[in-house]
Amino acid sequence: MVHPIFRHLPRRTLVAGSLAWLACMGALPVQAQTAYPGRPIVMVVPQAAGGTNDIVGRVVGQRLGEVLGGSVVVENRPGAGGNIGTQAVARSPKDGYTLLLTISSSQAINPALYKNPGFDPVKDFRPVSLIGAVPNVLLVHPSFPAKNVAELLALAKAKPGHYQYASAGNGTLNHLLGEMLNTTAGVSLQHVPYKGVAPAINDVLGGQLPMLFASLPSALSHIQAGKLRALAVSSPARSPVLPDVPALAETVPGYNGTLWIGLFAPAGVPSEVLARLQDGMAKALASKDFRATLERQGVELAGTPERPVSAEQFSAILNEDIAKWARIVKSSGAAVD
Repeated sequence: MVHPIFRHLPRRTLVAGSLAWLACMGALPVQAQTAYPGRPIVMVVPQAAGGTNDIVGRVVGQRLGEVLGGSVVVENRPGAGGNIGTQAVARSPKDGYTLLLTISSSQAINPALYKNPGFDPVKDFRPVSLIGAVPNVLLVHPSFPAKNVAELLALAKAKPGHYQYASAGNGTLNHLLGEMLNTTAGVSLQHVPYKGVAPAINDVLGGQLPMLFASLPSALSHIQAGKLRALAVSSPARSPVLPDVPALAETVPGYNGTLWIGLFAPAGVPSEVLARLQDGMAKALASKDFRATLERQGVELAGTPERPVSAEQFSAILNEDIAKWARIVKSSGAAVD
């Protein structure tokens, strides 16, 4: 299944990108193709353990290491909404041994949210692979009286400012998803930031707060266990993993908050190393068991095994998201120094 945010990609662009990539790979010297990697690769995840990026990163790291014939070590470097880890990769040696596995909130939202995020998402990085899209889920504690989005909005309108929602921190995607709901639905849910998604989920599990937005991979086990109730997904269409849970757009027209996950290398990495990484991820994404593992986690994979999303297409998606979230950040008034 192709996620809605990827359907606009022109077929001719995909074919042209694939041919160009194959030509590039064919032109590489044999030594350049086999010499890398000669030591472990560090894949930086700029979020804390337990979140979507960490879950996906460990699956991707293991398979990419197998494909490349080396090892990939996942290193969590959380802080400042993902800026700390992202800055570290941008400033790392340009040799292909330090990579960034990140989510669109860090790469596409932070440049608008922070006065000085410490990196340029376009100039400081080169796309390796777009892995897929992940919806967030609007979750409530099982004791919360609203059984659907319409009932939640009715409660919120009856008591403006009374109900609170948790997030992983100021300016994070799940914070802005709540602000987007306030704006599009005309309600006033109060934001309570935490230092990471795990403590935010824990307090909703414990009943200290009634609700939050959380990525599907980080919340799926709690939904399946009945510890949290899913009211809606943030993507424009329902998730195949939760087919009975409606999209928020079914109640709030125009609502769309999907994040993607992708792998980047710092700008300046030798072209032959970048091509080797792109080839490795293309092979990983062609694996049925690898795709099935990620799909079970709620990841809606980009492209198809035969036609992965090209680096050029990934760049276009990044640029579109940077512009989109800049508008949302500006309209919400959110800002982080």
